[in-house]
Amino acid sequence: MRDWAALTADIISCRRCERLVLHREAVAAKPPPRFSAWSYWGKPVPGFGDQHAKLWIVGLAPAAHGANRTGRMFTGDSSGEWLYKALYETGFANQPHSTHAEDGLMLTGAYVSAAIRCAPPQNKPTSAELHNCFLYLLNEWTLLRDTVRVILPLGHIAYGQVKRLFPGERWPDFAHGLRHGVGIYYVLMSYHPSQQNTRTGRLRWEAWLGVFREARRLCDEAGAG
Repeated sequence: MRDWAALTADIISCRRCERLVLHREAVAAKPPPRFSAWSYWGKPVPGFGDQHAKLWIVGLAPAAHGANRTGRMFTGDSSGEWLYKALYETGFANQPHSTHAEDGLMLTGAYVSAAIRCAPPQNKPTSAELHNCFLYLLNEWTLLRDTVRVILPLGHIAYGQVKRLFPGERWPDFAHGLRHGVGIYYVLMSYHPSQQNTRTGRLRWEAWLGVFREARRLCDEAGAG
């Protein structure tokens, strides 16, 4: 079994996808004026959180000026504001904000990852890039599977990668708030909290928070069992 330190080192040093390498480094080299004082991370972003988590959240990818800038998943962008506020309100995080990697944020019982570890152009990874990055998700799953009970993919792409972890399983179509049982695990689906979903009203706060309340309930029941 891989250990966490080795997995993190492998992720950070990865250069498998030329298109993603060029994009993440180009963004880091020429930040917009609002981030001109930042020294961008500009590398693949490893997962973040409790390595004995019951809740495993799988997002899409680092945002170009979010995690690609800060070096921590869902940190420094609007999606992270939604995610960590929900985790805080349901007892998985010690604070509701995520501005930089040294801001004191800690997760208890939750681990945050992504389908792709580099910021993709227009937030659209190719099938080949998803294939290349799946190994890292699989390695995380190997390390988390003894404690995790709820897997929360955010959006269709993350859901597709999570399904690959359970070959042979029959899956329902993606739908926000839908729960699917796989053995001792639950896969709980949600729209991604991107501005494309939150600003248009496709994803509203109460519907988003409701998914995390359900995740909390399922994790607590697993702990009681």
